[in-house]
Amino acid sequence: MSWPDPLRRLVSRVAVLAGIAALAACALTPAYGPGGSGTALQGRVALQEANDIDSFALNRRLSERLGPEQAARYELQYRLTTAVVAQAINASEVATRYSLNGTADFVLTDSATGAAITRGRASSFTSYSATGTTIATTTAERDARERLMVMLADQIVTRLLAGFPRQQ
Repeated sequence: MSWPDPLRRLVSRVAVLAGIAALAACALTPAYGPGGSGTALQGRVALQEANDIDSFALNRRLSERLGPEQAARYELQYRLTTAVVAQAINASEVATRYSLNGTADFVLTDSATGAAITRGRASSFTSYSATGTTIATTTAERDARERLMVMLADQIVTRLLAGFPRQQ
């Protein structure tokens, strides 16, 4: 059975209005809007000290996203784990492509109380080719590590923004 055009238009309008009303009632706020979690964290997160090239890259990206530490009220601790896995092996049993897998377990704590505000795990992967010279392979791996740390940092910031209590 087909509905007449006027009734179909009415149902369509009612559905659109109901959707708008539902979105307005859900209490979502922009992360970087007034009272949003992005502005509450901007410049207020102290990062753990970097101790290797991966953590330096991760800290660099976290600082880009969260802003340089100015008046730290929170501390971000993390544990990085990476693994290189051969993905493509030629007839001579030589790996020609590698996958670089990484995870970062993190916790954001209140500096004053030591209470955990949010915690989680970010994970991602990237790959690189090993078909060129030794220097080309080393450079490709270094670039892959940099890309992986950017992906992990972006995931961490997204989860921090989503899990941070709303400011009043």
